[in-house]
Amino acid sequence: MENIWFESWESLIRTICLTTMGYIAMVFLLRVSGKRTLSKMNAFDFIVTIALGSCLASVALNKNIPLTDGVTAISLFIAFQYLLTWLSVRKKEVKSLITNSPSLLFYKGEFLYEAMKKERITVEEIYRSGRQQGISKLDEVNMVILETTGEITLIQKIHRGTKPTFEDVKVPR
Repeated sequence: MENIWFESWESLIRTICLTTMGYIAMVFLLRVSGKRTLSKMNAFDFIVTIALGSCLASVALNKNIPLTDGVTAISLFIAFQYLLTWLSVRKKEVKSLITNSPSLLFYKGEFLYEAMKKERITVEEIYRSGRQQGISKLDEVNMVILETTGEITLIQKIHRGTKPTFEDVKVPR
């Protein structure tokens, strides 16, 4: 167990410099790529975020990875993420490949147990979401939706209107 606490000043300075430069490069690249890169995450966005963190950590701690290699890897992940999200906005097939659709879990006073089972959501999680959203009784709720980000949304009783927010929700059959 050599060098468990300290290797050398050179190693420490290298880690400080590479971490700082890698961090600055990542912040710059994320800023250039737009807000969507780190928006509320679906599974695809989560994977990209983990990969970005892993790249930065590798650059910071692995002495065999030069800064330019790390920044190139980070740039590629951001470029792939940008390309796929750009395509998903324009091509329905790409969107369906990388994102799920929201799922209906509760409708007009009834829990949809098959959908809840499929999505691995319990009644208690729905109750907790209701409390967090300031709803005291499910009688006030028309539907509960599991969003693509994993959040649970409760929609109160529907009033007349022309553009409901639940048009894309997958209804179990």
